[in-house]
Amino acid sequence: MSAHAPEWAVIQEGSGELLRPPDPEAFRRWNRNKPRDLRDKRMTEQEAVRRLVEDGDYIATELYGGVRCPMSLAREVVRQGKKHLRAVGQGVLELDLWLAAGLVDAMDITYHGLEVRGVSSVLRRTAEAGRVKLVEWSNGAIAWRMKAAAMGVPFIPVKSMLGTDTLAFSAAKVVECPFTGDRVCLLPALNVDVALIHVHRADCYGNAQIDGISGFSFELARACRKLIVSAEEIVDTEELRRTPDRTTIPYYLVDAVVHAPFGSHPGEMVFDYIHDEEHMSRVVEASRTEDGMRAYLEEWVYGTRDHEAYLDRVGRERLAAFARQAVGR
Repeated sequence: MSAHAPEWAVIQEGSGELLRPPDPEAFRRWNRNKPRDLRDKRMTEQEAVRRLVEDGDYIATELYGGVRCPMSLAREVVRQGKKHLRAVGQGVLELDLWLAAGLVDAMDITYHGLEVRGVSSVLRRTAEAGRVKLVEWSNGAIAWRMKAAAMGVPFIPVKSMLGTDTLAFSAAKVVECPFTGDRVCLLPALNVDVALIHVHRADCYGNAQIDGISGFSFELARACRKLIVSAEEIVDTEELRRTPDRTTIPYYLVDAVVHAPFGSHPGEMVFDYIHDEEHMSRVVEASRTEDGMRAYLEEWVYGTRDHEAYLDRVGRERLAAFARQAVGR
């Protein structure tokens, strides 16, 4: 550092552990080695999870609550018993499954609840028992941390979280801006090992499109080393080329493409199907106790060999009715 260069003094820092320290140069090196050729990446949930999710990985899901959740992939992670995961996401359905199955050691946590159905009993029980380490962030902070990773920088300065207890229990730092003298919160970049994103349609190479709210799929797809995309529909590339502006996830970011119709069930998929309120209520009721959640896992996860078996158990006519309601038929 030059003798004239100002130092950024840390005014405040959170008490939370930095579960994934930023390393933008290592992330660049990883991305340089990712293949860019157009290869068919279609595979089943079992194959994708077996190949790309490893014990000890930092894993991320997208979106939130019961909306566009990568549930077919989340259930397969449980079936394969991946261990000692660190996790981040705003979706409660998939994270509750992983916590209940004892797969997660630590979480960067934002909102973790099912909207009007309340917060997660599974998370509360697991945290109070000391079985999971939690580091707190705001919803925006998690997305911005991923944006920093996508930009290839070690942190991003924001005003969010200043003056809050969320900052106090995070791993963020507050400094004085060298340009304005104002206080800014520095959020560390978040690169994840593997991300699971559910989309409306994708081609066999991994080009993917999302209808409606895009969440933080753009940022997460560019902040992960390995990306598994599950899609309601696999389409020809020419169909995607008709609306290229909607292809927010390009093929070269994707490592696996999984065809998963009703892949968000019991959650919803905007324009495709509504959520299954009866099943959601079943999950909430089961989650109130460890025995209840264990029984749910036995019936709906371990008791179904794959996504197709899960859909059979839900009932194909029942699923078709949810699709009809989504389009007002």
